[in-house]
Amino acid sequence: MHMQKKESGTKKFTDKEKLQIIDEVKKNGLKVTLAKYDLFQGTYYYWKRKLLIYGDEGLQHKKSTQNDQLIKKLERENEQLKILLAEKELESKLKDEVIKKKYPEWKKHR
Repeated sequence: MHMQKKESGTKKFTDKEKLQIIDEVKKNGLKVTLAKYDLFQGTYYYWKRKLLIYGDEGLQHKKSTQNDQLIKKLERENEQLKILLAEKELESKLKDEVIKKKYPEWKKHR
């Protein structure tokens, strides 16, 4: 593997290398493989989670960040829609109650 090592000591793996490391863990075990590449368990599990969620594209750093931002945006939008729906349902219920109080004879016919 031709991993890049920066001056700060951080390592940069390509997507292909990340996939190879994940496959190697399945064959040789977690501790042995991580020691070989001097990786933290958290890094491995982060890669594995991204691979499971997004597939091979999940291992691309920029794609992953864009996907995470999109998911957060959609979650906020979903929350706003839930609040809007709850307000509309409450409004409808209150209107029904007002109508029942104002016109009690309608209640008997239904």
